[in-house]
Amino acid sequence: MNIQEIIETKRDKHKLSKQQIEYFVKNYTSGDITDYQASALIMAIYINGMDEEEITNLTLAMANSGDILDLSELGTVVDKHSTGGIGDKVTLILAPIIASLGIPVAKMSGRGLGYTGGTADKLESIPGYKVEVEEKEFIENVKKIGISLITQTSNLAPADKKIYALRDSINCVESIPLIASSIMSKKIASGANKIVLDVTCGSGAFMKTLEDAKKLAETMEKIGKLANRETIAVITDMNEPLGKTVGNTLEVIESIEALNGKMKKDVEEVVLLLGSNMMKLAGLGENIEENKNRIKENIRNGKALEKFRELVINQGGDISYIDNIEKFPKAKYIIPLVAEKSGVIESLDAEEVGKISVFLGAGRIKKEDDIQKEVGLVFEKKVGDNVNIGDILAYIHGNNEEKTKEAVEELKKIYEIR
Repeated sequence: MNIQEIIETKRDKHKLSKQQIEYFVKNYTSGDITDYQASALIMAIYINGMDEEEITNLTLAMANSGDILDLSELGTVVDKHSTGGIGDKVTLILAPIIASLGIPVAKMSGRGLGYTGGTADKLESIPGYKVEVEEKEFIENVKKIGISLITQTSNLAPADKKIYALRDSINCVESIPLIASSIMSKKIASGANKIVLDVTCGSGAFMKTLEDAKKLAETMEKIGKLANRETIAVITDMNEPLGKTVGNTLEVIESIEALNGKMKKDVEEVVLLLGSNMMKLAGLGENIEENKNRIKENIRNGKALEKFRELVINQGGDISYIDNIEKFPKAKYIIPLVAEKSGVIESLDAEEVGKISVFLGAGRIKKEDDIQKEVGLVFEKKVGDNVNIGDILAYIHGNNEEKTKEAVEELKKIYEIR
């Protein structure tokens, strides 16, 4: 068996055997298969797809490429994972809420992929916050304060870590087999007993249609069942950016404001939907509406914000930035987009917004790219809002004056006002 034969099999639209998949995962992880060879296979999978058995075999091979974390000493751990979106800062808000309710949160999050942001990158916008923590310390953190948010450790699903970065760099992100296997391999390896999946759907998601979103949700629920992990998938809208901000530091600031009780309605809907289902899986109540009210109460009484402060302190972050958001570094140029016509905003294409944020430096074009944490967009007006000539629609935050001005012109084309 060799990689050329495996590439040929999938290139010619044939099914990969369990042995072929395991051979690829093992040898790519070890470095015996090169990036360019792996790219050819990933592209063939992207174009020709995989059946359910292939996806399951790929998921388990990636999960078993490193350590399988044992979190049994923490009790029932409910994980939450989003398939990605624009302005998706839900984990930053929801994780401390869930921990404040007494449910252990032991979560490993990814970095930005394609035009979508990554929770790990956002957390690193908090000065001093360590996202790279060894597994033993990760578990100790959860024992100590009930929560730890880190990036994927080097020993946990290392095959996925390599394939994840490769998919991003060769523009092979929007694929049900690759998304499902990536997410579920991490979830299986990271040790959560139960999983709530946020399957985003729309222009700013990898699943553009409801049909594809349902297919991805069903695929991941089946993998979860096979791996003996109770899994619930919910589908949420991602046709426009979620919340007010897109960009790493900007989204952290919005998350802190949300935990202070100033949460945008669209963000609140997603937080309540996912959180109430996490509570249900954790055995804290079958009534979704009652669960939502308990979440709201822990925002009102400050317990959720206090848990976020504990998290930041415990992982080396400078708490003064949480207490005073004005301390966060700002982009060199902040330029408003002003409405040139009156009417109602009919659409604000999330994918195009995501591409602008990457252009500004908030995301990666190549896997080696550095992220500019402070750049991004802040929306003053979104879909359904009435606008008058001269109203500010959004602010563009950039570090390069020419790029920032270009981003303003591009964003102007994305707003549809009728």
